[in-house]
Amino acid sequence: MGQIVGAAIVSHHPGLMQCEEFRVLMGAGADSDLIAGYERLRARIAAAQPDVVLIFDTHWFTTGYHLVDAGQHYAGMYVSDEMPWYLHGVPYDYDGCPELAYAVEAVARERKVASRAINHPALARHYPTINVVHKLRLAQPVVSVSSCQNCRSEHFLQSGAVIGEAIARSGRRVLLLASGALSHRFNAIDWVPAHPRIFHEDNVSSRRNVELDKQAIALMAEGRHDRIVDDWDSTYRPVYWEAAGAHYLQMLGALGGRDCRAKGTPMSDYENARGTGNIHVWFDV
Repeated sequence: MGQIVGAAIVSHHPGLMQCEEFRVLMGAGADSDLIAGYERLRARIAAAQPDVVLIFDTHWFTTGYHLVDAGQHYAGMYVSDEMPWYLHGVPYDYDGCPELAYAVEAVARERKVASRAINHPALARHYPTINVVHKLRLAQPVVSVSSCQNCRSEHFLQSGAVIGEAIARSGRRVLLLASGALSHRFNAIDWVPAHPRIFHEDNVSSRRNVELDKQAIALMAEGRHDRIVDDWDSTYRPVYWEAAGAHYLQMLGALGGRDCRAKGTPMSDYENARGTGNIHVWFDV
């Protein structure tokens, strides 16, 4: 039997890929704690000893299907089409795990869930995967999962449940990484920072978003994912978590959905990135 050996929400924002001198300048003399948080996460990952890392990628938007990347190997030099002046020249070279991707598709067909494995050599890479592979120095095979944009929360939970079952049948030790922010409303292009330390939470796009992000983080710490799920449409969906929460909800679906009681331990401070709320949270499972 395979098993999920750990899970985490992980920030991937492009500012973290800049040199330390630039980050310290942005931080008014202090680096982002998300950088130190990567080191804390690396220690947890090493202890968990995964065979495969599965990343829920909040920039790989698909329509009509949840897609699972079934490529054998990925290598190249990443340039972001979103901000190429800022995020470019990032080398990547890592293996995939087609067997796990196709196992997910097999379970999806059994359950009549719209998930498919896809293997295309020209398929684009996205920085929620590339940045996390780079910053966490992942040596294991990596499988990316898309964020299907015509889905409700229950569809993401179903996709995650399919993934959880496929992992259980696989004989592999799998780490789940939900790569993305919580609230994800950007500040306007002419925004003036409220706090000189750009990463500071005062620079998140609204105080309401900060309050709700911290409320969700507190519920995660208690393992009360059911309360987040039950209030999703009325409370959390309106502040628009990144990719409509696809990363968190699919991860949660794989861990048992609203019945999951895995407690979340913050691995970093809660920080701003262009108005969005970012944090690393580790879940022991």
